[in-house]
Parts: sequence; structure tokens; C-alpha cells
Amino acid sequence: MFNLKGRVAVITGASSGLGMQMSRAFANQGANLVILARRIERLEELKKELEEKGAKVLAIKCDVTSTSDIDNAAKMTEEEFGKVDILVNCAGSSKDAGVLDMTDEEWDFTIATDQTSVFKMTRAFANIMKKNNYGRIINIASMYGLVGNTAMGTVAYHSSKGGVVNMTRAVAAELAKYNITCNAICPGYFETELTSAVLNTDEFTAYMKQTVPMGRYGKEGELNAGAIFLASDEASYVTGVILPIDGGYTCV
Repeated sequence: MFNLKGRVAVITGASSGLGMQMSRAFANQGANLVILARRIERLEELKKELEEKGAKVLAIKCDVTSTSDIDNAAKMTEEEFGKVDILVNCAGSSKDAGVLDMTDEEWDFTIATDQTSVFKMTRAFANIMKKNNYGRIINIASMYGLVGNTAMGTVAYHSSKGGVVNMTRAVAAELAKYNITCNAICPGYFETELTSAVLNTDEFTAYMKQTVPMGRYGKEGELNAGAIFLASDEASYVTGVILPIDGGYTCV
């Protein structure tokens, strides 16, 4: 089960963090990869690593807030592989502030990077999937797309990820007739380049231990099983699902 050999997986934000972890996981299952990010030098390093696992890999410099970059990446992918089977929308960033203090620039940056980019990527690559009547779209949202929090102000991030959650349902309903599924994973507290400065403080660690039933941060690789399941042929009747992987944060 869950053999992805011969499948083509497109992963955004692959130069670091969760996107890099996902890329390795999909290569381990036999998929070929199209890895996208702005830092092409990091993608080239990852490409070499993934090719050693036997994957065919296309690395493309792509800013997921740029329509032209995304459309170019879709064109290059189709020319190289002739299809797209799996899309993992993993790229993201945010500027944090509460609703009373957030600037227009901070809001616009976060919405563009975390929500609008998912729409643009889905539009471009689902049109390729439609041609082959097959697709698996996996959006990396956040548990913060399901709930609020009392630890810090980050209203735009909550809003963008909440938008991704319901966009997932809308896309699932629209694209089901093309045999394309769309699901979302909502990670809890995982350490990445973007989160380590916040997570590795005594104050936030204490907050986590009070609010996460499992009492710890997520470990590298603990999202992979969910993503591989949702990307598989075996999950052909699973669509519109919002899957928290959060140590129980959203169950209390």
C-alpha cells in the first residue's frame, strides 16, 4: 500500500522546513518530484539528495505569490513529465501581530503568501490534473486555521489558514467530477526555520505543555504519514477532509 512509484508530486516551499521533509517522504515512496521555492541553491542541494533515492527531480525557482512564476512552473512541469499527480501546497510565511496593531502591509503579506498562493497554485496545476482525470491536492494549513490562541497575536495567520481550510472543502467539491481529491493537513507546533525562535523559549514551551495533551512539540517526519495517505491511490474516496496533526491541541 501507499506506493507512489511513477507518480509526479509538486511540492512548494521545498527549500526548508516541512516542504523539505515532505519532499524526502515522497521520494522514499517512489514518487518523482517537482520542488519549488525561491532559494534555488537550496533546491539544487535537495535535488541531488532526492536523486540518490532514485527519484527524477525538477527544481524550479518559484515565488508562490507570483502568478507568472507559478504559470511558468506549471508549464515546465508539464513539458518535463506530461502530467501532475500530486500537489502539496506547503509554502508559507507570516508577519505576526494582533488585530489592534497589525498593519495593512503585514496583513497583505500574510494573506498573499499563505492563502492566495494556494489558490494560484491549485488553479495552475489542477488544470493539468484535469487533463488526465486524476489528482491529489494536499494543502498544509494549520491548527490555527481551526481555532484561536491566547499565546500571541497573529490574526492574519489565523485568517489565512482558516481560508485555506474552507478553500480545501470548496475545491474538493468542485473538482471531484475530475477524479481530483483535495484535503488539508493542519499541523500543530512543529519546529522549522520560521518557528524555532518562538518555540524555543521557556514561556512558549510552558504554554505548549498546558495546551497540547501530548505535552510536546511535533517531531520531524510526523506529518509524513498523513500526507502520503492523502496522496495515495488508496485514499481515492477521501476528499474535503481536514486532518489535524497537532498532539491533541484542537481536541480540548
